[in-house]
Amino acid sequence: MKDVLELLAIGETEDSILEDYPYLEREDIRACLAFAAAEADHPILRTA
Repeated sequence: MKDVLELLAIGETEDSILEDYPYLEREDIRACLAFAAAEADHPILRTA
């Protein structure tokens, strides 16, 4: 997942990622983005 997110962050397209990683599907890339978005929006709880 980290690799896919890093590739997208540097400007790689979904198509180029799919060419380089034929075992991935477009839905896999979308799942990485959805997971990252969900993780970025979680509350951080602090204990005293």
